[in-house]
Amino acid sequence: MPKPTDIRPPFTREAAIQKVRAAEDAWNSRDAVKVSQAYSLDSQWRNRDTFVTGREQIVTFLTGKWERELDYRLVKQLWSFGDNRIAVRFQYEYRDADGHWFRAYGNENWEFDEDGLMRRREASINDVAIDASDRKFDWPAGPRPDNVPGLGETVL
Repeated sequence: MPKPTDIRPPFTREAAIQKVRAAEDAWNSRDAVKVSQAYSLDSQWRNRDTFVTGREQIVTFLTGKWERELDYRLVKQLWSFGDNRIAVRFQYEYRDADGHWFRAYGNENWEFDEDGLMRRREASINDVAIDASDRKFDWPAGPRPDNVPGLGETVL
């Protein structure tokens, strides 16, 4: 699987799908520094009600996120794409420090520079409390195994 920065605009459908999966795998690593390398130095984010600019703030944001959102598992799916833009839908599951489980549902809009770095990310996300027995994403930490279905193969 190529790294996120190996895939550059203009995107074909196959390249957009690869870009989405590479991003999913990177985020499932929960390595904030590694994830930040897929974003431009001046990347701008809106994540829920938080605004982030640049890699340093991305690392700080993601480090805090994964300190609060334990046992994080993410699945992304391509929704649409254009020359230098990709839209995705996603779901992820996590538990808080008290052991309560949540599934987050969301959409992201991405814009890339000519080097394949994401220069803009806008995310809208809603969390739903779930029982641990209702989890769908329970593979071992790290990238989603190939035998675990993506969102296109699962029901909401």
